[in-house]
Amino acid sequence: MLMAELSRRSGVPVATVKYYLREGLLPPGVTTSATRAEYGQAHLRRLQLIRALVEIGEVPVAAIRKILAVADDESASVHQMLGAVQYELGPHPAAPPDEDPDWQAASRQVDDLIAGLGWIVAPAAPARTLLALTLAALRRTAAAPPGPGLRAYAEAMAGLAAGEVASLEATPGRPPAGDRVALAESAVVGMVLYERVIVALRRLAQEDASARYFG
Repeated sequence: MLMAELSRRSGVPVATVKYYLREGLLPPGVTTSATRAEYGQAHLRRLQLIRALVEIGEVPVAAIRKILAVADDESASVHQMLGAVQYELGPHPAAPPDEDPDWQAASRQVDDLIAGLGWIVAPAAPARTLLALTLAALRRTAAAPPGPGLRAYAEAMAGLAAGEVASLEATPGRPPAGDRVALAESAVVGMVLYERVIVALRRLAQEDASARYFG
């Protein structure tokens, strides 16, 4: 397909496609003349990935470049690739001083939760720090409701995450399992978009619950 069709099918303006080509986010097409090039399905998938990262994930271009480099590195296993992409997506919160008692208690709570669930999570996972910081803030905020319990949230997320990862190679119409780059792109899109789905559904459910209890 020519660039005009690539733009139309991806929903990305031609000027933006050219920018991604200049920045190296999109691989060059096959040159057919001095002013023309042909693009294929791989270019379309890559553009759709970049669009999801920019528009929905609000990921900076510099971070997208790193994510794409990880996705294209075939020397890394799929698990390593998924972890690297997740870590790059962030957020990357800074831990408070170790002497903060709320932080210490929250960190132990996170460690105990992960161990109790039998989860295989790296010690340096940014989500560990994010969760601990959030729990520490809840400890300091007396007005915060207790919620249904941390383990209940974790178990619900475990079921969702297992389904997301398993679906990477099981969805009809997905590129062959040997197409690692396509698998990586699908994984990144899933990480970004389904995270937003979870947030949106939770807010809708909260509105419904509020209407039923207090409306």
